[in-house]
Amino acid sequence: MSEREYVLTLACPDSRGIVAAVANLLSDHGCNITESQQYGDHYTGRFFLRMQFLAERGPDGAVVGEDTLRGAFAALSGGFSEGSGDPVVEWTLQARDVRPRMLVMVSRFGHCLNDLLYRQRSGLLDVDIAAVVSNHPDLEFLADSYGVDFHHLPVTATTKGQQEARLLELVESYDVDLIVLARYMQVLTEQLCAKMSGRIINIHHSFLPSFKGARPYHQAHRRGVKLIGATAHYVTADLDEGPIIEQEVSRVDHTHSPEQLTAIGRDLESVALARAVNWHAQRRVLLNGDKTVIFD
Repeated sequence: MSEREYVLTLACPDSRGIVAAVANLLSDHGCNITESQQYGDHYTGRFFLRMQFLAERGPDGAVVGEDTLRGAFAALSGGFSEGSGDPVVEWTLQARDVRPRMLVMVSRFGHCLNDLLYRQRSGLLDVDIAAVVSNHPDLEFLADSYGVDFHHLPVTATTKGQQEARLLELVESYDVDLIVLARYMQVLTEQLCAKMSGRIINIHHSFLPSFKGARPYHQAHRRGVKLIGATAHYVTADLDEGPIIEQEVSRVDHTHSPEQLTAIGRDLESVALARAVNWHAQRRVLLNGDKTVIFD
């Protein structure tokens, strides 16, 4: 077995000695820490950790296996909630060479989809785009140009259940880890949000919570705003209220037309969404209730 790099994330009740305990465990198993970030939330009493480490050859010439690491860390993490009154300990261990598989959902605006496809092809996105799903056929040509499967799943109020059932079939068949709503203009059901909790990212065409709904840049123009922006967030059953991952803003003034604001806004949407997707793929985003901890 050759050397392999991993990412470990942890969220648990805060207490003394967590970092030392994890570092000692990794050292004992012949692992070298290459990056470490941690944060203790004074207000919630929760502790968050992200460690990147290399499993190297030990004195016996062997490299520790992933199953051994998982077993050792499961035993260790079991003690992180003792005496705290808060039993919730969440941790993940993932090899860095395993790229998440992503399904992109889109309607008729293709700028975010095009940006994600380009970044993946250029090696700038740490995910594999497995397929594109749309409730309209308009952007099939774009997916085809990048050699990505396209699925047209039209939806109405009466067929939403069937459409989402088909979507979940695609998630399973493509072994999808993450769904990204790249300007997908349909509201997901509470059932789908719950089933894919923490695994759906949306880009909202405003600097939340302002200017929700249709034609946001025209609303912004009428109000004479000085800042416009975009918000990437996890999807929950509460529409556009999920934990925020990233926001991008740009200063504007009275000389900008609605069309100019739209063009600026679409750039902001693309940048914010790509950054959020990459951070998620690199296990740099940890949920903290209704908020996120970002280890960038």
